[in-house]
Amino acid sequence: MFVEGMLETAREKLVTIAEDAKLIEAAKLLTSGTDLVIVCDSKGALRGVVTKTDVVRQISVCEGATCMCPASTVMTRDVALCHGTDLLQDVSKLMKERHLKNIPVADGDNRPVGLLTARAVLRALLSDAEYEEAQLVDYVKGIGYR
Repeated sequence: MFVEGMLETAREKLVTIAEDAKLIEAAKLLTSGTDLVIVCDSKGALRGVVTKTDVVRQISVCEGATCMCPASTVMTRDVALCHGTDLLQDVSKLMKERHLKNIPVADGDNRPVGLLTARAVLRALLSDAEYEEAQLVDYVKGIGYR
């Protein structure tokens, strides 16, 4: 299964913010059940991500105006991402290796088109495995092969 088969689900989880937006705006977006906010430049290209951990880390050391810094100053810049043409098994492996709960899906121009959660990826892979198992059982029993 390819990532593009999950784009509808991934679009539902996508939350973006401009790189010059204040960190407080990203924090507000993170309170609504969102685990990750994607930071984009003026052309919509992915530049980084902000997580709850990034917000807490900044707030724990901020004083005065530093609490109103742009989201881009605290975002994670080294972002693991995937594309619609990637195999879901490869994305799952990457997420496991990097201990990720979420991974952005980007188009060819590095613009975010969705956000996959580990739970959604695992559900899709499990569903695929169950389907393949059922097909194999039918084959062994000779069902539909007469």
